[in-house]
Amino acid sequence: MIYLIGSIVLTSYLTLSFKVCEKYKVSIFQAIVFNYITCVITGSIVNGAFPINADVIHQTWFHWAMFMGILFISIFNIVGMTAQKISVAVASVANKLSLIIPVVLSIYLYHETVKGWKLFGVILALIAVILTCYQPIESKPNKKKVRGNWSYLLPVALFFGSGLLDSLINHVQQTYITAENSNAYLISGFLSASIIGMLYLEYQYLIGMQVFSAKNVLAGILIGIPNYFSIWCLVHFLKQSPWQSSASIPVNNMGIVLFSSVVAWVLFKERLSAINWLGIILSIVAIYFIAFGANL
Repeated sequence: MIYLIGSIVLTSYLTLSFKVCEKYKVSIFQAIVFNYITCVITGSIVNGAFPINADVIHQTWFHWAMFMGILFISIFNIVGMTAQKISVAVASVANKLSLIIPVVLSIYLYHETVKGWKLFGVILALIAVILTCYQPIESKPNKKKVRGNWSYLLPVALFFGSGLLDSLINHVQQTYITAENSNAYLISGFLSASIIGMLYLEYQYLIGMQVFSAKNVLAGILIGIPNYFSIWCLVHFLKQSPWQSSASIPVNNMGIVLFSSVVAWVLFKERLSAINWLGIILSIVAIYFIAFGANL
């Protein structure tokens, strides 16, 4: 269970770290870019060498890794904006309940069966996402508006983006990935994200939209190392889990939602409405039925 605990704590740390970045006025985008560079370096150290070479580039899975990198950096930015503009709990729940999308795609692509209590869990999870992401419209005319209407789309984009990423990783692993090339695939995705991020960051430096600061690099390192090991822990947990993957992933996600929500409530004094709390409770129930509904 040490790997499960590690995955829950480290993944929650990533979401919570965006709140700390906001407090110290760290550029989220710069921190994310330097985070992926750190992931590549950390992964290469763990691997014993940089695994990408001319032969790897011509592998069938390599273009999937490039697309995964695009999703990595896009979704990480959306997670950061959601945590800052709405709440850590909303970012965590919208991100983790996106497992509904791989479930639906598994029915279509791999002809898996989802019925009974498991189907009830999928429907309940959709309701939970709506309730958890609900934010009341400010009615006081002289109260400063803290977010634009567009920010309400962030959890929706995060939900579908994370679901697409999970589905992509699952499909590529089932189709192309082996024990020998899995680390190269993962580092290739991180490398793609870091290259895309650095190119856009350089452009922003040139036109004056971003200003380099050492604290942004430090933040990227402090996020990047846990980011790599959060996935490392998850992979080891899935290998040694006493449950099937259809149960292991929801249990991991449920732990992340609970841990990050409680820590955000304690450390950052985040206020959640009764409707939001109802959504979080329903999300836990939904994940339980998705994980164990087939056996009820």
